[in-house]
Amino acid sequence: MNSTDKPVPNPIVVLREDFDDLSVLYNPDTADAIGINPIGAAIWKQMDGRRTVSEIIAHLRASYADVPDTVTDEIIAFIDGLARKGFARV
Repeated sequence: MNSTDKPVPNPIVVLREDFDDLSVLYNPDTADAIGINPIGAAIWKQMDGRRTVSEIIAHLRASYADVPDTVTDEIIAFIDGLARKGFARV
């Protein structure tokens, strides 16, 4: 994956934000779940198949203070992990 790819969530995956600093992505087909932090939830909400990874990163930089320089690699790794587990695709 690279910064011009346009990730999209698996449409059956549910985002639950019922917890203070933890959200959960749940795949009802496989019963798999992943806990994600608020930044992960913000990334998930930006993944719509229209926005590139670069656009998602720009949104995070505009929304949060002190975004580290390593954010591109970290977001790509996060989305790759979601894709490998069937929660998203690129």
